Amino acid sequence: MAVAGLVLGIVSIVFSFIGLGFPIGAILGIVGIILSVVAKKKNPTGMATAGLVLSIIGTILCLLLFVACVACLGNAGVCAALAEL
Repeated sequence: MAVAGLVLGIVSIVFSFIGLGFPIGAILGIVGIILSVVAKKKNPTGMATAGLVLSIIGTILCLLLFVACVACLGNAGVCAALAEL
């Protein structure tokens, strides 16, 4: 489970930089967090800790970049509306 959490954390970080990969990256990051926590409770190893850290970073990064994209699109809509005036 530690290996799966680590891989999902890495994939989550990769998906955060892909155009519309934010939802997929966030979901994979959350699953990676769950798997890493379970693996850390059963057998606390460095790989489980690394998976937990990478999954948390990937999830937060996906959510932050999603909010940034929504803010940019909202700003573009406001600028387009002001240009019509």
